[in-house]
Amino acid sequence: MADFLQTYGFLIATMLQAGLLGLSLYFPLQAGQLSLASPGFYALGGYVAAIMLTNPAFADLRDALGNGVFPLTWLAGAVLGGLLGVVVGVPALRLRGIYLALATIAFVEILRVVALNLTLTGGAVGIFGIPQAFGFQDRWQYIFLFGPLLALTLLFARQLERSRVGRALRAIREDELAADAMGVPPTQYKVLAFVIGAALAGLVGAMSAPFLNTWNAKQGTFDASITILAAVLIGGSRNIWGPVVGGALLAAVPEVLRFLADWRLVINGLVLVVASLYLPQGIVGALSRLTRPRPPQRPPVQGPPVSVAEVKP
Repeated sequence: MADFLQTYGFLIATMLQAGLLGLSLYFPLQAGQLSLASPGFYALGGYVAAIMLTNPAFADLRDALGNGVFPLTWLAGAVLGGLLGVVVGVPALRLRGIYLALATIAFVEILRVVALNLTLTGGAVGIFGIPQAFGFQDRWQYIFLFGPLLALTLLFARQLERSRVGRALRAIREDELAADAMGVPPTQYKVLAFVIGAALAGLVGAMSAPFLNTWNAKQGTFDASITILAAVLIGGSRNIWGPVVGGALLAAVPEVLRFLADWRLVINGLVLVVASLYLPQGIVGALSRLTRPRPPQRPPVQGPPVSVAEVKP
């Protein structure tokens, strides 16, 4: 078991991290919002953790809290991500469809340019030497952080779907005008879903900074936005397991096929194309259709018996 974790532990932790980032995009999609801002909040959470764990200005706080500073960075990343989600979400969620996607991509690019030009964030070089959480000796031990967080997030998403808020989000996704006419305030629920996804992305970023040991502006880019969106669409955007399956798949395929050198990227692209063409509801959606019991067949209609006299001409 120890050899297995030494070999594949980092990959498993990366798959769990990718699943969490997929879920951060899943919540806005529940309200029908095509947001690509998750990498921006993810980068923000990572910078918050990296600065708190390395900047001399926080040395006294680190000495006073010891390992307790790591949960504090998670809390700070989630709170700041949620607050920035409110600031961005209120004006941006007036847009719909591709216009909202473009606005959120612009937000990600603005954050990246700001990070590149600030001394506090290390500029283009970034922040190095971020200490490992709780003194972990191997990075596969981050499974013990990402795993429980993924389980709690799935449980939260399931309970949210069954609640009144979840029903309101589905109503807005299916027909926003009809939901508004029925007394469901669309703006309020859309901002709520956006903020939940932003807080989750900030939390994952704060956990990922020690995991990666370094943090720079490459963590929040347009490419990262497309990768997360592809993971959600391949896994399935209508089921809580879809972003987890899609994120884990996209994280695992390039690593498992590493022996194919550059051809692994070609195969990864083929997976994206095939899934987009033949699995419109994603992998989880296709599996759900296969395992769904067929509706009972209606028995054939039988007419009244026909006598021999009626048959004869």
